[in-house]
Amino acid sequence: MPTTPDFAQQLRTADLRVTRPRVAVLEAVGEHPHADTEAIFGAVRSALPDVSRQAVYDVLHALTAASLIRRIQPSGSTARYESRIGDNHHHVVCRTCGAIADVDCAVGTTPCLTADNDHGFTIDEAEVIYWGVCPACSTVQSF
Repeated sequence: MPTTPDFAQQLRTADLRVTRPRVAVLEAVGEHPHADTEAIFGAVRSALPDVSRQAVYDVLHALTAASLIRRIQPSGSTARYESRIGDNHHHVVCRTCGAIADVDCAVGTTPCLTADNDHGFTIDEAEVIYWGVCPACSTVQSF
């Protein structure tokens, strides 16, 4: 049986108060990877009917700042949120429908992930977004 995350403990560890909206947002982001703010708001609202849109925005901001969730925003897309943090993974985005999936970091020789000139920066992460057409859209386009 899979274990459920202890969202209250995660919040305490990040020095954040444990509130129903924070727990509900963590649950929603975990259940809906790469969801946009509207989808997260809808999921939270189904659990907490009285929660305001601004409260969800504020919680998303606080959880992102505390590194409990990650905000991504592929070009041409609204901000999306995911609970997969702590690793350097990337994303693949469908050009047709906008679906997003995780892609583990490349292993071995990856010259595109090593800057040829770091301009004095200490680089700790590379963000790579792969673009293409998802299987569902490929099937539709082939007819």
